[in-house]
Amino acid sequence: MLQFTVILQTFFDSINCMTEIRNIAIIAHVDHGKTTLVDRILYQGKLFRENQQIGELILDSNELERERGITILAKNVSVRYKGVKINVIDTPGHSDFGGEVERVLNMADGVLLVVDAFEGPMPQTRFVLEKALEMNLKPVVVINKVDKPGCEPELVQEAVFDLMFSLGASNDQLDFPTVFGSAKQGWMSDHWERPTQDVSYLLDTIIRYIPPPHKEKGSLQMMITSLDYSSYLGRIAVGRIHRGTIQARQNVSVVRRDGSVYKSHIKELYVFEGLGKERIKTPVEAGDIVAVLGPEEFEIGNTIADFENPEAIPPIKVDEPTMSMIFAINNSPFYGKEGKYVTSRHLRDRLFLETQKNLALRVEETFQPDTYMVYGRGVLHLSILIETMRREGYEFQVGQPKVIIREMNGEKCEPIEFLSINVPEEFTGKIIDIVTSRKGEIEGVCTRNNRAYLEFSIPSRGIIGLRNAVLTATEGEAVMSHRFKGFETWKGDIPHRRNGVLIAMETGEAITYSLDKLQDRGTFFIEPGQNVYAGQIIGENSRSTDLVVNVIHTKKLTNIRAAGSDEKAILSPPRIFSLEEALEYIAADEYVEVTPNAIRMRKIILDHLKRKRENKTEE
Repeated sequence: MLQFTVILQTFFDSINCMTEIRNIAIIAHVDHGKTTLVDRILYQGKLFRENQQIGELILDSNELERERGITILAKNVSVRYKGVKINVIDTPGHSDFGGEVERVLNMADGVLLVVDAFEGPMPQTRFVLEKALEMNLKPVVVINKVDKPGCEPELVQEAVFDLMFSLGASNDQLDFPTVFGSAKQGWMSDHWERPTQDVSYLLDTIIRYIPPPHKEKGSLQMMITSLDYSSYLGRIAVGRIHRGTIQARQNVSVVRRDGSVYKSHIKELYVFEGLGKERIKTPVEAGDIVAVLGPEEFEIGNTIADFENPEAIPPIKVDEPTMSMIFAINNSPFYGKEGKYVTSRHLRDRLFLETQKNLALRVEETFQPDTYMVYGRGVLHLSILIETMRREGYEFQVGQPKVIIREMNGEKCEPIEFLSINVPEEFTGKIIDIVTSRKGEIEGVCTRNNRAYLEFSIPSRGIIGLRNAVLTATEGEAVMSHRFKGFETWKGDIPHRRNGVLIAMETGEAITYSLDKLQDRGTFFIEPGQNVYAGQIIGENSRSTDLVVNVIHTKKLTNIRAAGSDEKAILSPPRIFSLEEALEYIAADEYVEVTPNAIRMRKIILDHLKRKRENKTEE
């Protein structure tokens, strides 16, 4: 039996050595059907039994990804089709996760550009596609969702060509093949009016047009482009072999970003097969994507090279962070009641651990031992980190997001973003007013099917809190997306018209009687029976100033009865904030308190008298 297992392992290893390879990354805007298309490719590759219950969105395995319907972490799987191994790399569609995108494209030889047949190419598509074209990757265009009513696949194909031309694509890249179909219905074809039975046409197109990996001769070179972790095996380095071959039990050198080299040994080697990894003992040639167990002190961007003559690959260049935020331990009166990890040591270790695998994130210690400055690509990028930590049991506080200001050629410069808003035509005027009041400039307006597509360039400062204003003005009809453009001259101060807030005077349980009597003061964020503490933000004032109110005041009971004294309290429903909305809502003197069970807003200085003194000192 043991002999048979060895023969079988040798057989699979030999197949792996002989197999042709295609490495493709999938690019798409949020919700254009990219992860559903990967599901169809996996089914076409017969990775599952016919009676196996798998479900949908197989690659969006992260709980947050399934909730939000977006891809956050890049992942890779492989399928075998007609004797060719196709490594499929699923990439995030949002520019806030650009750090993931940039390192993943280093593993690909071509890209699958998935575009919605109704919406056409969107800003996030442009962001990732620009990176792919710069790296000279061959594109295959997939026009998805052709079953949508009112879609225009041929016009979308022309729009994709115009986009590639504007991004400076080469003649070879502009001569791209186009595949039409519906990932949801499970078919792909050469024409949108000719449905087929499966997605085999797409896989045939990939094999025909995406070039196999270029195999350079020379010593081993493999760039570490992502990290995996196993509680049993420890840290695992994942990357594509650029040159030479790699084998288990081989001695190697690891070249760091600063040029320093340390010697190591490969204990185990894995290749990607289907949704998992398979251990392999034979050498793996250049072009394949492998997982390496053995080296311990490594980071993303390091090179695994030859033991005697190590040569480094130029490290991955990632766009700089555009936004910063303070992370601090929780010091509110409710400290330690809900969280599992509450100390500054826990917070510090978790943040620095995140920087090892999240390339676009930077963490700096401040002069206060329990406070850290975290830099990221945007509010969504930082809020995903906060939400992940919250679900892991961490309890902490975060400050107002602030954009990073730079000095360039003696001028004060700030990050600028391309903003795209899709709204019904009748709301166009309102949207232009809102965006231009935040120093936005109109780049283009186009109307199609009673909807207007508005494009602006706007400071990153102007985007903080913009989503709520846009959705309110358009009755929830707007679709908004943005991507980083670059640093430009400071545009001037942006007027903020946020009303003041209602602040709890004392710690205790909110009483219906008090909330009812204070309703004319503004909108509340809490419900009756909810515990609050002094200094917590519990509502929005109807005026521009902050107001301290007592919501734990109960009705004084007497033995005298009067008509109308016991009228029924009718409360308006409270305004509930998501994490992103809370981050965009708070002012510079406020924190968002994050615990596994709650998201609360509070003043940094909780005591009302101390806050008054501080404000007078500043004036």
